[in-house]
Amino acid sequence: MGNEWIFVILIALVVIGGSQIPKLARNLGRAQNEFKAGLEEGKASTPPPDPAQPTQAPTPPAAKRDEPTVD
Repeated sequence: MGNEWIFVILIALVVIGGSQIPKLARNLGRAQNEFKAGLEEGKASTPPPDPAQPTQAPTPPAAKRDEPTVD
């Protein structure tokens, strides 16, 4: 398992370049932090369900009748 990671890291060094890896890691860390903050913000803006109010299943639409409507 360790050999695969070493191989992947070596390929990344060759393709991206050694000087770009720290910048890439820093940007990935910032993106991860922003993503987590966005998730927390979304959880905070959504109110929790009221436990005193029972949940209700959606009602099915009314069946169509073949009778003509009177205007």
